[in-house]
Amino acid sequence: MGWWRWIGWEAAAVLRAARSAVTGPGPERDAAVQSLKAAAAAALAWAVTGWWWGAPMALMAPWTAVVLVESTVYRSVRSGLQQLAVIAAGTVIAAGAATLTGNKMAAMVLALPLTVLLGNYARFGQQGMYASTTALFVLAYGSYSLYDIGHRLLESVIGAAIGITVNALVLPPVHARSVRHMLYTLPRDSAHLLHTIADGLREAGDEGYSHQDAETWQDRARRLANAVTDLHTARSWDQESYRLNPGYRLRRRGRAAPSADWDETWDGISEHLKTLTRTLREAAPDRNDLAPPPSGALGLAADVLDAAGEVCEHDLHLLDEGPEKEREGRRAADLERAWEAHGRLKDWLPELDGDSSVSLGGLVAEMQRLLYALGPQLALKSRAA
Repeated sequence: MGWWRWIGWEAAAVLRAARSAVTGPGPERDAAVQSLKAAAAAALAWAVTGWWWGAPMALMAPWTAVVLVESTVYRSVRSGLQQLAVIAAGTVIAAGAATLTGNKMAAMVLALPLTVLLGNYARFGQQGMYASTTALFVLAYGSYSLYDIGHRLLESVIGAAIGITVNALVLPPVHARSVRHMLYTLPRDSAHLLHTIADGLREAGDEGYSHQDAETWQDRARRLANAVTDLHTARSWDQESYRLNPGYRLRRRGRAAPSADWDETWDGISEHLKTLTRTLREAAPDRNDLAPPPSGALGLAADVLDAAGEVCEHDLHLLDEGPEKEREGRRAADLERAWEAHGRLKDWLPELDGDSSVSLGGLVAEMQRLLYALGPQLALKSRAA
């Protein structure tokens, strides 16, 4: 039953990705475009070397072309140089081993350890694996003459040139949209998580929330922290995607994204949410790690989290629409409302016994850190959008 459920989830995810690729711009459409470009580059490389030229090792051209339609033009050029060096080394080593031994099996025993070690050389990156596969191709075909070696290298050069040219001239990839997508993800998902926790705490009543609910909250907080890492990656790809890109001046960049300081702030917010949800999980009534806080205190905690969620929603709109005094005023009012609820929540601490005060004290402290992280400086940082 578990396998069928997993297959259903995967199928649903594939359908969502396909729908997103068709209906509008985004990472799914970018991936589809790059995949089609890679297929077209491979077909064109085969048409040139296999159909028109009739090369003896025409496979090398489409094989090289398809892997060089990379995520950025700069990466295509760099990978192309790495791959040509690796293919040349693998070809020469295999030919030399075959010439020395005169036996295909003995040549494999001699050449493969060398090419695998060469493939692990850090300078070759992911292209290093092609040293050993090239050696296998050479030994399997059994052609080691200088003429054959020259043909393989020339076919690889043609494939690399076609792959890089297709990637550079046909919708050259730019990843500014990925940065914008991740920037929206952080305040949007943070707001949704905060509202979900607040609703769960209110609906629990005197019985308290369940450990399963708290685990779900913590899992979502972990994924939010992963989104910060994805944002850092997207920024580096965005910067790289404009290097050696002939379409740089043809792309509309829109408003500049907030600086990296904005990322660091949301990194802190995501860490506070992880700690907050972990404390809620440990203080669940059906757990024995911490004594659960009283239901009345949890109601006030829900008020704090609800107001904090509203603050995150304001940041999402400020990021999308730019500076807006009315929006910033409402944001400041919601942040003040969160601080007022937090102050009332702190008043519970002196009245509690030792066990309950530990769990509630942990929640109060983490909420205070969260509200400081959501301070007015965050709205100012979003003005660069």
